[in-house]
Amino acid sequence: MLAEVPSTTTKKALAILLASVSLLSAAPSADEKHISVYSPVAIYTLPVLERAGHEYVGLLELLEPLGRVSTRTDGRRWNLRYNAVEAEFVAGKTRATIRGRIFDFGSPFLIENSRGLVALSALGVLLPRFLGTPADFHESARRLFIGDIRTQFSFQLDASNPPRLVLNFSAPVNPTISTEPGKLRMVFKRDPIVSSGSPSISFDNQVITQAGYSESNGDAELDVAATQPLMASFNNDRKAIIISVVSQAPATPSVAGSQNPQAPPSASIAPGNSTPNVRRVLAVVDPAHGGDERGAALTDTLAEKDVTLGFARLLRHELEVRGFGVALLREGDSSSTLDQRAAASNVAHAGIYISLHATSQGSGARVYTALLPVEGPSNGAFHPWNAAQAPALPVSRSVSAAIVAEMQKREFPARASSASLRPLNNVLMPAVAVELAPGPDGIADLTNANYQQRAASAIADAVVSVRDRLVAQP
Repeated sequence: MLAEVPSTTTKKALAILLASVSLLSAAPSADEKHISVYSPVAIYTLPVLERAGHEYVGLLELLEPLGRVSTRTDGRRWNLRYNAVEAEFVAGKTRATIRGRIFDFGSPFLIENSRGLVALSALGVLLPRFLGTPADFHESARRLFIGDIRTQFSFQLDASNPPRLVLNFSAPVNPTISTEPGKLRMVFKRDPIVSSGSPSISFDNQVITQAGYSESNGDAELDVAATQPLMASFNNDRKAIIISVVSQAPATPSVAGSQNPQAPPSASIAPGNSTPNVRRVLAVVDPAHGGDERGAALTDTLAEKDVTLGFARLLRHELEVRGFGVALLREGDSSSTLDQRAAASNVAHAGIYISLHATSQGSGARVYTALLPVEGPSNGAFHPWNAAQAPALPVSRSVSAAIVAEMQKREFPARASSASLRPLNNVLMPAVAVELAPGPDGIADLTNANYQQRAASAIADAVVSVRDRLVAQP
């Protein structure tokens, strides 16, 4: 029974409760310096360290979400391998050997407790040597763009009475929106938006007078100035934000470039409220395996744990832009027991649990729900630990069917199954496991960002379609 879990598991659950609180509040504080990294594989932030008047970041931590990386320290020498790229750094030196060639990056390399640190000013020189792709670093704002990841935006003012300002974006966005006297502020912490023109634009309008773009400390910000209080709403695909005066409820927008301009806004933000006016559901995304538990050996050098972590980061982004709160059960190469994973999800009061796996067999994806053992009846409010999923299983099957349907729409071979796959049977909320299999290009697809993105987008759209059957955060 859940109330009778052995004491060791209870202690673990209590420890995971603290870890869950940390997961849900993992965003850096406003006072902490950090760098934001945007890539097709992962979007993440890292702390920035002050050393000898320069700003530094851990090179291993910077590269780890982007590929396979390992390091070795030998005295003052620090060796790094990223995928097939070998590099050697020397503490206190401004040169490194990468791919057998020497590069000067301007600021001394540091080693602290076997951790290699590079100055932020060196990233524009170093990263292309490792990644083989351009890296655009906005150093003053600490925003790093890898590959073709940028989201562009434009303004369109409707000067009717009262006026309305439409912001069109090239990809879905999910900013934090707040108001203050004379201004509406949108802060983009995980969206790679950039300005393609002037950072400030003035409007010949007596109500909405100006809009400005700025970047700082890893974030981007859009501000709209007005002489009357403003409110914001999203269109259906979250590629447009409509700014209007509070005295008028926002009308159905006709958004340039929208595929569905007649659709009503899916969420609105009232003055002083920084979250969309939709049911806030927490999704726990669990990248299977980690640490010493490598999972399946997909190739001689590729472990399942590495694929699931990158896949989880993409799914987190897709769910967040659709208005979900998301907690990853691991952010790096760490391990947890199956009981710990279940306990973390249960104590976090999540609305849905999604476990991610990968296989070298078959094609497309398999979506699993729990196959529960035959146990005794529940004891009032308590359920047997190995059948805790029982009350949520009907919704879990609906989620599974929705994911399969969305994947098939995208010509993704997918099928649903039931399996004794822990910890699905130990979690109290709707729960599914998605196992990603190769695509048309074989095993290479498992690490292909576009392939993973298609799957992540299908899963997120499916979860949105059953949002009303999930449990909102308390």
